[in-house]
Amino acid sequence: MSRRFRIIDTGVREGRMNIALDQALVNLHQAGVIGDTIRFLQFVPSALVGRHQAISRELHLDYCKSQSIQTVRRITGGGALFMDEGQLGFELLFRRDIFPVASLANLAQLICEAAAEGIRGLGVNARYRPRNDIEVDGRKISGTGGFFDGDTMFYQGTLLVDFDAGKMLSALNVPKEKLVKHELDSASTRVVSLKELLGPRTPDHAAIKTALIDGFARGLNIEPVWDLPTPAEEHEARKIYAEEIGTDDFVWQIDDPEDCGDVFCASVTSAGGTVSAHLRLEKDRIREALITGDFIVTPPRIIVDLEASLRGLKANDIDRHVAAFFAESNVGLLSIAPSDFSAAMNAALSGCGKHVVP
Repeated sequence: MSRRFRIIDTGVREGRMNIALDQALVNLHQAGVIGDTIRFLQFVPSALVGRHQAISRELHLDYCKSQSIQTVRRITGGGALFMDEGQLGFELLFRRDIFPVASLANLAQLICEAAAEGIRGLGVNARYRPRNDIEVDGRKISGTGGFFDGDTMFYQGTLLVDFDAGKMLSALNVPKEKLVKHELDSASTRVVSLKELLGPRTPDHAAIKTALIDGFARGLNIEPVWDLPTPAEEHEARKIYAEEIGTDDFVWQIDDPEDCGDVFCASVTSAGGTVSAHLRLEKDRIREALITGDFIVTPPRIIVDLEASLRGLKANDIDRHVAAFFAESNVGLLSIAPSDFSAAMNAALSGCGKHVVP
């Protein structure tokens, strides 16, 4: 028997308000006020950093300011994104136990394969690529990510309908080593849009949404029903925007921790992403810890818990502590391993610097 999902379309919105509405949906779903939901969304030009990223290191802030590109912090992990009206966002919000999957990675595959099925209905050869992308002939057309919070799963993706690679590279600080890793000369060799593939045959957004809904209906065995955003959702979003997500304090909460001279810093890059560790010591113990990067963990607040657990820890006990922390916590790791976190911290303390590739 298929499960009912309400479908809402919130149109083009200011970036921080879009993220505030994400959090509002999560809160209201957890409280039982709303049911399982698929949301379509679009952004005015916005540069979005992941939940755990240092904003000054990920964005070209002067360019963003000069071009009136909004700076935004997401509630999900992952890397920095440039969004505008040419890209269509989709989000799924549901009880985490309704699909028979064992892990966040399995769930990512299930959702990506359903979305890819829908995109294929538009006439392109879209396929899931582990761990959380959708590609057409080796070029990325959609990236996804998400987290669970209690019994609620929140999963989102972006479909490139039209795409300005030059503007994206101007807004985001894409590391040269990331381009080298993927043997890229420019972002345009790695990503592709529907417009590039289909030209004048590119369908409008209404047809694209219909195709995605069809893919989700078949791939996830759900019953989609169109609906409207509720007054409760809009009210909760405005409250969260005013109190947290719309504020500069939230967006800039992780800025440039390596500017402090007494901080030991290093980054470890693996196939799953980059983890950066910033440690301040007091004798042989960790006084403060900050962990940043483009990784995806769930729930996102687990990183704050990890940082807190490190305070007072002897520096030579990092490996044991991190392994035990993740073993004892209810954590989902989509693209990273616990050992990547301890490796970044050990690299920082040993003075290895940045971009250690295990």
